[in-house]
Amino acid sequence: MKSYDNISMEATSKTTKKENAPDTKSKSCKSKSLKGSGKLLILNIIIMSTLRNHVQLIGYVGQEPQITNLESGKKVARFSLATNEYYKNEQGEKVQNTEWHTIVAWGRTAEIIEKYAGKGKEIGVSGKLKSRSYEDNEGVKRYVTEVEANEILLLSARNDDSAR
Repeated sequence: MKSYDNISMEATSKTTKKENAPDTKSKSCKSKSLKGSGKLLILNIIIMSTLRNHVQLIGYVGQEPQITNLESGKKVARFSLATNEYYKNEQGEKVQNTEWHTIVAWGRTAEIIEKYAGKGKEIGVSGKLKSRSYEDNEGVKRYVTEVEANEILLLSARNDDSAR
């Protein structure tokens, strides 16, 4: 099997013939030196740091968002989001698998959710995962993982009031 470098060198090879000169083959290929690799490394680090703890979901709002007005004047919206995955089983039947996610949004994002994202609306959410723990009324320690939304994309039609 040929390597990428060998294939790219073959693709850029060209034969030239000068008068009264033997056949020569000139090759133009990328330098294998690490001259510009520092810039590439920095670019990779920047791209990967933006992907770190990044979540993107598209789904349907499960229940009316719960809006809380804090004493500081900030709003918090909390709601569930259903995402669906479809596949065919061994018998060839279409199967739907639904996952439920808890979404939390703050400030202006919470205001948009309160105004436009009701039960059954299709939305896109971009944010990050947050984990926390708390003790319930019976003293049992509970662990919760939520998506903290920083961007919302409204996908349902404006006047589409039907739930899915």
